[in-house]
Parts: sequence; C-alpha cells; structure tokens
Amino acid sequence: MAKAELKTTATEVRVADFLAAVPDPSRREEAAVIDALLRKVTGCEPKMWGPSIIGYGSYNYKYDSGREGTMCRAGFSPRKAELVIYAMGGPAESAEGEALLARLGKHKRGKGCLYFRKLADVDLAVLEQLFVISWQTMNARYPD
Repeated sequence: MAKAELKTTATEVRVADFLAAVPDPSRREEAAVIDALLRKVTGCEPKMWGPSIIGYGSYNYKYDSGREGTMCRAGFSPRKAELVIYAMGGPAESAEGEALLARLGKHKRGKGCLYFRKLADVDLAVLEQLFVISWQTMNARYPD
C-alpha cells in the first residue's frame, strides 16, 4: 500500500523563524528551553513538521492496516494553552519511566504525548531523563 497523504510532514519552514513568531514571550522562552534539551538529547538539528511541530530525527512506520508514513522521532509544539511533547511512549512502558513521570510535576498524558501548561510546573532534569528514555525507545523500535 502506498503512503497515505499525511498532514504532518517535514516542511522547509525554519525552526528559528517559527519560534521567533510565537506570540507569547514566555511561551517563546519555554520553547527555546525545550528545543535546547531535545537538541542535547537527540543530537539532531530540528525541522518543522506541519505548521506547528518542531521535530527531531525521523522514522518510517507501517501499521498492520498497511498504512505507512514518516514522522519525527521526537518533537514538541509550543501551543497557546499548553506545551505538547510528542513521542513519549517509551517512558510509560517501563517502571523507571513511570517513576520519572510520577516525579515530573504537573502534567497530563495522552497516547505518546505529554501536556503541561507551563515549563515551571515540571522538573527539567526529570523531563530530560524522559527525553532520553523516549529517544532510546524510538531508536530501538525503528532502527535506521
């Protein structure tokens, strides 16, 4: 089956331009902190995925249904209401990850995502450890 037309694909928009255009100055600062953490953990130069996701690395996936595509291995979006972290499936799959999530601070979880209203609500050292686990999990699951 051919790749389905995806809405979220890598774009040519510069990450620096996107970040500079984030309207809220505090959200812009938070985005810079998360960007620095993800660059450190992944060793990747980020790209924009769709109109609002800053992504690091990429992987190809294929579902049992035959649908396949390419997505960033890790990413985040500095949305108005919340910061959204993508590709956080690995931490929820281990006792170590669950213990870290319990220590993270005020957040919500979705399937493969973390949401928090402001960066000050979470422990940055714990967030970095979660990024490491997530990155290692994605690399093991989807080797190049």
